[in-house]
Amino acid sequence: MIEVKNLVKKYGTHLAVDHLDFQLEPGRIYGFLGPNGAGKSTTMNIMTGYLGATEGEVVIDGHDILKEPEEAKKHIGYLPELPPLYMDMTVQEYLEFAAELKEIPRKERENAVGQVMEITKLKDVEYRLIRNLSKGYRQRVGLAQAILGFPDIIILDEPTVGLDPKQIIEIRELIRDMAKEHTVILSSHILAEVREVCDYIMIISRGKLVASDTPDNLEHLMAGQNSLEIETKAEPEEVRRILRGITGIEKLELKRTAEHTTYAKIEMGTAASEGEQDIRESIFLAFAEAGCPLLMLKTSKASLEEVFMELTQGEEAAADAGDL
Repeated sequence: MIEVKNLVKKYGTHLAVDHLDFQLEPGRIYGFLGPNGAGKSTTMNIMTGYLGATEGEVVIDGHDILKEPEEAKKHIGYLPELPPLYMDMTVQEYLEFAAELKEIPRKERENAVGQVMEITKLKDVEYRLIRNLSKGYRQRVGLAQAILGFPDIIILDEPTVGLDPKQIIEIRELIRDMAKEHTVILSSHILAEVREVCDYIMIISRGKLVASDTPDNLEHLMAGQNSLEIETKAEPEEVRRILRGITGIEKLELKRTAEHTTYAKIEMGTAASEGEQDIRESIFLAFAEAGCPLLMLKTSKASLEEVFMELTQGEEAAADAGDL
């Protein structure tokens, strides 16, 4: 369990994190989204004890990260966007060093290191210097360090940066497997990746939490069930005439397609969308009565990308500020 209460972080006059409040439950994969400069990395660094908060608190499994840092950090594995690697160590030496820092008992270290190397597929390079590894393999070493000891909470900041498509799929599968016994927090700029992997999404903008829900619910809420899309062989004016007799339509967009059909996007008012009768039934019957078969009739659904853009529009971060 992670509890973030009234979290504030200021850099001079800049408010990077603005009174954040949320709770994370065990056994879920949480996606943490936001534009550059929105406060994601700052929040994650406070949650892991790398930064102190200006106000508020972070409680990890009952331990305040500021008041009981050692106890709290025992429950966390963290992969920063830039993994803290020692380039003159071999992979095995680095992971053994990390195991010692994590106070894994000496008699268990060899097995623990071997286990995470097997999971992250590092066995083939265990005796190579980290400086001689590709960016993708270095990312794997950072991930192995994060999951070493299998802490309750695993926080991953851009975990698939630099990986090829095959490696990305493997890391996604690993994240899903970890979520069976651990809470995973994943920050990524790749929205498709978050949509694919995460059970729950939190969107942060200008240091504030602007949305928190499942991917499906976010898309559903943004779509509002107030839009429909249809396609028919009828001419645009005929489509307009047929739809004119249906109450509740507020806006209509018509477009002639390359296949010589008419595409229409229909936006309904709140009353129509919340009525007992599904407006799709009325549309279907109206076109059937006019002898114009519908080739498509579906509810318009917002994509996660559209949800993200809608909730973070107007975000203005200084070009050189980075992801504060």
